[in-house]
Amino acid sequence: MERPDRIAPASPLFDEVTGALEALTAVLREEDDFRILLRHVCLQVRHAVPGVDEASVTLVTGEVPHTATATSGVVDELDGEQYRIGDGPCLEAVRSGKIVRTSVSDALERWPRFARGAREAGFGSFLAAPLVADEQFSGAVNCYGRQDDGFEEVEARLLELYTTAVEAILRVYHRYLRARETAEHLRTALTSRAVIDQAKGMLMAIRQVGADDAFALLVEQSQRENLKLREVAGRFVDRVVSGHVPPR
Repeated sequence: MERPDRIAPASPLFDEVTGALEALTAVLREEDDFRILLRHVCLQVRHAVPGVDEASVTLVTGEVPHTATATSGVVDELDGEQYRIGDGPCLEAVRSGKIVRTSVSDALERWPRFARGAREAGFGSFLAAPLVADEQFSGAVNCYGRQDDGFEEVEARLLELYTTAVEAILRVYHRYLRARETAEHLRTALTSRAVIDQAKGMLMAIRQVGADDAFALLVEQSQRENLKLREVAGRFVDRVVSGHVPPR
């Protein structure tokens, strides 16, 4: 698929960004794998922003940056060089929260190791936009171009527009994951409660004891064997059902 020409009118370029966002939203409806979602971010920004030949996404976990996905191993390595030295245009975008736009020639003075590596890899331009979904998620979208004159202002604006919308999509995604996790916890809690109540009822009938005493017996067994209460209850229910615990 061909990328739009760098000197194309602004309106068609914004249409490309809109199309990329619609495609990303479609992916979100079908996928719940965060890595796949970020992979599509890379592929689509390469198509939507003129001059972008390769792209990557940096994520910061705690204070440690890493490349979550990249369109090639070359840019993955260039990102990694920045992480190793603790500086570079990618990390500048993360720290400052602002777009970083530079040619590799201009970057030689400030980030010489990165600039030399990028030039050796055949790149002449770099563009990065911060990416912040919530208080636990930060990073940047990094764009590498082979042209020597750097990215233009309109391309920086397109990337900023794209990443701002991506941030909103990622926030929705994170809320979905949290809701799903909460639902799983509730489901586990309800299942555990049902099993424990079933075991209590069986103990009450078998031992001819009250509900409190039956529950205390399960707790004692749990502590004695260092197992979760629901595991002890489930095992007891299985034994009764299979006939290994004769009624008294």
